[in-house]
Amino acid sequence: MLHRLICALAALCASVAFAIAPAPSFKSWVGKMEARGVRVTAGLWDLPSGKLLESHQPDLALVPASTTKVISTYAILKTWKPSYEFETEVWGDLQGGTVQGDLVFKGSGDPLLTSERIWLLAQDLKAKGMVRVLGKVRLDQSAFDGQHFGNGWGNTTADTTPPILPLAVNFSRDDNGRIVRNPEKLAVDLLTRILREAGIAVDGNSVPTGETRKIAALASPPLRQLIQGINKFSNNFMIEMLLKRFGDGAWPKGIARIQDFYKTVLELSPDKIAITDGSGLSKDNRLSARTLAIVLRAGWHDFEVGPEFVDSLKIIGGEPWQLRVQDANLARRIRCKTGHLTGVSSVCGYLQAPDGKLRVFAIILNGDCREDDLWEMVSRWAN
Repeated sequence: MLHRLICALAALCASVAFAIAPAPSFKSWVGKMEARGVRVTAGLWDLPSGKLLESHQPDLALVPASTTKVISTYAILKTWKPSYEFETEVWGDLQGGTVQGDLVFKGSGDPLLTSERIWLLAQDLKAKGMVRVLGKVRLDQSAFDGQHFGNGWGNTTADTTPPILPLAVNFSRDDNGRIVRNPEKLAVDLLTRILREAGIAVDGNSVPTGETRKIAALASPPLRQLIQGINKFSNNFMIEMLLKRFGDGAWPKGIARIQDFYKTVLELSPDKIAITDGSGLSKDNRLSARTLAIVLRAGWHDFEVGPEFVDSLKIIGGEPWQLRVQDANLARRIRCKTGHLTGVSSVCGYLQAPDGKLRVFAIILNGDCREDDLWEMVSRWAN
């Protein structure tokens, strides 16, 4: 009887010891990743001082997936400032309540041109006395060049992204969330329908248009709100719209402007900001853990735009929607941006240690990796 009791107690102690066993050391975690053929760039830094606390190949540039958005959104937010807005303009020959010809909607890269906001624009046009359009609704897409898809997107396994046009409605998706094949037709049909529902007749005739002038304009939500939507939802479409506008309508110029920003502001040379898009959809992008950490520290300490930048990141246990990471001990102690493509898992952000100290961290894994691999180490750093 005593022997059985001792054995039972020993088994219980062993199970308790297993349950509270600490997470693997950083070195053993790296070893486990590399044994599976996973390439690793990772690091943990003290946030106030920038002192490196733990790392593995922090300067190794790997495919970063959507953590690229940390790079693009901070540069754009710092350059344009949080209150920056885009304007969708309406042009036509309005005489006595009637547009003598076509009504032209000129896009400028507003990534959040939704049905609800178009309805507000229609109400504004009605308030200005517009009751009829003799011609058709037309789009002016001249603000962007003819490249509609980013460089390197053919080399990715992520979901496809709609063409990037200066005027696109409802993210170029139908009512079921599916990408439409003809986003310009979607925009024209939606604009026409909402105008008619507002009481503005659109005849759709082929009639000559006289001298046009700007009749109205619809301002986008401020940049602070757009950046929050981009980073919390990892919205590829929205950041690529902003990037093309940042480059005066061209991806290469937008990328060059971001690289020039980091070279000037943080002394990060273009080889450290080796990106071809703003979203991380391309597998041609290359970033290191150290580069991500440098940008994150700059954002944290930036009084001008830092609060808006930090607020745009996901908050573990603090979002109105459910995140995959379900660790009550991490609730509201981690703000992060994650990234995922086939063969790529990444995360970077800020964490608060149990003693209250603040850290900045970044991990990029390339190879046979999973999201759980990231959080195994982030949880250890946070606990």
